[in-house]
Amino acid sequence: MPRSFTQPGMARVARPLEGGLGVALVDGVPLFREGLSALIMRTAGFTWLGATDTPQGAVQFAERYHPNVVLIDSGLDPRSHLSNMLAAANPSLTTLVMIRESHRTTQYVATAIASGVHGVILRSAEPPQIIEAIRAVRADRRYVDPALAQTVAAPRGRLTRVPDATLPLSRREFQVLQLIADGLENQAIAKILYVSVETVRTHVKSILRKLGARDRTHAVAVSFRSGVLLTQETPRQPAPNTPSRTGT
Repeated sequence: MPRSFTQPGMARVARPLEGGLGVALVDGVPLFREGLSALIMRTAGFTWLGATDTPQGAVQFAERYHPNVVLIDSGLDPRSHLSNMLAAANPSLTTLVMIRESHRTTQYVATAIASGVHGVILRSAEPPQIIEAIRAVRADRRYVDPALAQTVAAPRGRLTRVPDATLPLSRREFQVLQLIADGLENQAIAKILYVSVETVRTHVKSILRKLGARDRTHAVAVSFRSGVLLTQETPRQPAPNTPSRTGT
């Protein structure tokens, strides 16, 4: 029979099968919790441990049921504090943050990865991809949704030749420069680009030399002023000829 846990912030806990990969969820939407529970319970090799709708409940839940993988709604962990707390309490636990559209930004995703979150996936991902992500993040302790990988690693500006530079920036140097412009430090950049911190330092030195910049802040200022980095605005949808009526 399914277990129930009635403390505040905790949802019903069900363990239909003993063994398997223990999965739990932290999410504030009842329909989403029900949907994921159904998906996990019909997937061979997985065990649904349950869900909670608050960070406080998640800590209690993890202490009691020791899940292998915890999926977390990014809306309930905006600064990755919960993910870090759960991982610190249980180093074998892996966290997979489900990114809302409002958090689909370079800054949020990069910060989450740099802070120690094991995996990130769009909250709107299809069920097979969610299952794949859970397996991958458990096996490799690393998973980045391909759509989010583009958000993190792909530069949002456009590379042009810099009049003051001896040589144009390489593609990797440009990626490093973009992440510097987003406010990330070397360690965070290294994790995002899957390179060593020393490699990032080498790229930074090369960027400073090529841009004739004194430091990182100056490099960003020079890059925008000279056109190396260009902010690309999202095209606006044309307004309809007549406003639509949603009701009377």
